[in-house]
Amino acid sequence: MSASPQRPAHNRPALILLVTVVALGCLALAWWQWEQFESMSGSGRNLGYALQWPLFAAFAVFAYVRFVRLEREAEQPPTPRERQAEAPREIPAGILPERPKAAPADDPETAAYNQYLAHLHASDIDAQVRTAGLPTPERNAG
Repeated sequence: MSASPQRPAHNRPALILLVTVVALGCLALAWWQWEQFESMSGSGRNLGYALQWPLFAAFAVFAYVRFVRLEREAEQPPTPRERQAEAPREIPAGILPERPKAAPADDPETAAYNQYLAHLHASDIDAQVRTAGLPTPERNAG
């Protein structure tokens, strides 16, 4: 048994039916909102919705047409010109900014700051341990 051939996107009855139902549903809702707007209790909100629903219907049709075009393009093999355009290109030197250099490890200012941060972290842990009512662990000076 062989698998059935896949239908092209523009010839899929279920997808066409779905887009048709969605578009007609949106247009029906636009008509209903317009009727609500023209009634005695109608407001500007009803008018806004009456103008929005046709846009939703148009978007459903647009999305279907775009989907069909993308599927057709995917089925066609790329031309040599398209393959050349897709090839990665090298970035010329001097366009991107230089990456920042890391501070040297033997910098005394950085070492002092890191030691200060370690002391803050240790005192914060000690405060949390005391708040929790746990015994304070012994620490070495290293």
